[in-house]
Amino acid sequence: MIGFVLIALLLIGFSYYNQPSQEEIEAARKQDSIATALRNDAEKAQKATEAAHKAKALAAAQGDTTALFYPALNGENRQVVLKNDKVELTFDTKGGIIKKAKILGFKDRNGHKDVTLFEGKDQNMNFMLAGKSMNIITADLFFTPSNITDSTVTMTAAANSESAIVINYTLGNDYLLHMSLQAQGMAGHFAPNYKEMDIEWNDLCRQQEKGFSFENHHSSLTYKEKGSNTDYLNESSEKVDEKIEKPLEWVAFKNQFFSAVLISKSDFAANALMTSIPQEKGSGYLKQYNAKLKTFFDPTGVQPSEFELYIGPNDFRLLQDIEKESRFGKDLELQQLVYLGWPLFRIINRWFTLYVFDWLTGFGFNMGIVLILITLLLKAITYPLVKKSYMSSAKMRVLKPKLDEATKQYNKPEDQMKKQQEMMSLYAKYGVSPLSGCLPMLIQMPIWIAMFNFVPNAIQLRGQSFLWIDDLSTYDPIIEWNTDIWLIGDHLSLTCILFCVANVLYTVMSMRQQKDQMVGQQAEQMKMMQWMMYIMPVMFFFMFNDYSSGLNFYYFVSLFFSAAIMWALRKTTNDAKLLQILEARYQENKNNPKKTSGLAARLEAMQKEAEAMKKQRDRLKK
Repeated sequence: MIGFVLIALLLIGFSYYNQPSQEEIEAARKQDSIATALRNDAEKAQKATEAAHKAKALAAAQGDTTALFYPALNGENRQVVLKNDKVELTFDTKGGIIKKAKILGFKDRNGHKDVTLFEGKDQNMNFMLAGKSMNIITADLFFTPSNITDSTVTMTAAANSESAIVINYTLGNDYLLHMSLQAQGMAGHFAPNYKEMDIEWNDLCRQQEKGFSFENHHSSLTYKEKGSNTDYLNESSEKVDEKIEKPLEWVAFKNQFFSAVLISKSDFAANALMTSIPQEKGSGYLKQYNAKLKTFFDPTGVQPSEFELYIGPNDFRLLQDIEKESRFGKDLELQQLVYLGWPLFRIINRWFTLYVFDWLTGFGFNMGIVLILITLLLKAITYPLVKKSYMSSAKMRVLKPKLDEATKQYNKPEDQMKKQQEMMSLYAKYGVSPLSGCLPMLIQMPIWIAMFNFVPNAIQLRGQSFLWIDDLSTYDPIIEWNTDIWLIGDHLSLTCILFCVANVLYTVMSMRQQKDQMVGQQAEQMKMMQWMMYIMPVMFFFMFNDYSSGLNFYYFVSLFFSAAIMWALRKTTNDAKLLQILEARYQENKNNPKKTSGLAARLEAMQKEAEAMKKQRDRLKK
């Protein structure tokens, strides 16, 4: 019972921890309308600002940014495309930045052959320089493209024949874009001690998967502190201008399976401000991201400010390789964008699950088959522990009649300590440890929780079908409707139903096994606890109905094989022979008595202490 209760608490607590509260959901919905209004106001304000800049430029106001960059204030919106076989990036001459990013070879949720990570006004990156008497804002300027190839482009915003802002882009062989920003001939426009520029990067994170809530929960603004681990803003609550006190190596706008990551060669300064605002279901967006950063800038133009931008899938092995391609020579740890769980579970996934997964996928198996094979392998590894747990329970089962007979005189409530002491004494004489029946089972729990983190973040499952399942990375509805029902959502997932039914059947088998070995009051307590064990699968349904079918399928298969192993062990265990072995051990211990130890010794000590206190109370009464 301790084992089952701990299992229930671990699974329920861990799942509950990863779910947003109703208050957070309502707050996110309210904030969405506020955020929409703010975006509209911001767009109007930006248009007004642009008009004001143009007016000032025409007036040639002395010392104003627009006056200095008057030639770059007017121009034609042109698009330049850099492309390889992994990614297609479209640059706009207005602002000189990426306005559209397509990740090739991955279907989107509507079945189109490529994933558009962002497009148009959904994403913007603005570089801001503070001069002596002016501000330079790259979003206001039209850049002239040159040096155009499939992998390179130079964007130049000219102030005059001698002064300009130049941004160079070079696309690598896969998902990494190198970029540098340099001011040419502008040293006199900045203060001598000016060494930092501001960057404002914002993005409306698009919904890329079918399950809004599940994807939203696995999407977050993530960052890596210099010389430390990664961290992220809470996925379910609103965070506005959250100050990050340490310098940062990179900032990522992360979806469940894809990310845009901005890396600075010189790091981002301390006290960066981060914003993450959850969006409403049905809007087509998950979150509104914003990062306000500062980084190195050389006003003399001798040393450019260098960055790298990763736009691609959250694939653990791929992200490890990207670090080798980086020009900055840093330990970026981009692979931490693939969340593998808390430290213990991360170790299991990092050094076991990943290698097994890579090995099995290397044979070209369907991903559903891979999940079944992983389950079989884990069952094989844990089988000795499961067998030990079962045999301990079987020993207690065959000893039950003897325990009932030996403890029948202890039926009064005040005799329960003596009864427990007698039971433990008999268990010790027969060489049986009651705790060995549940502790080995608990060793399997880290594997279950590790897979809880691994499967939803495995991009290899995305878009992969198996049997009736169209996509192992999201839910598999047998019925859908248009409105959300509290706790259920807008669908019923078949794999979730199978998992919960299998959980009920496995619970029935486990409860019967426990019932066969319980004595006296333990059996009564078991009846009281049965309702809790049966209600767990119902709770799991509400938790996992929105989860990926791959995870539910893994749990279903795992429970199926667990039940099969339990059934096989029951059928192959000879109770009469097992009882003979225990009787022989009893005689051996009877002839060679050993000092009581462990739980039995503690119970005996507690009994003696209780008796001593009772005698003292009786003397005081007299």
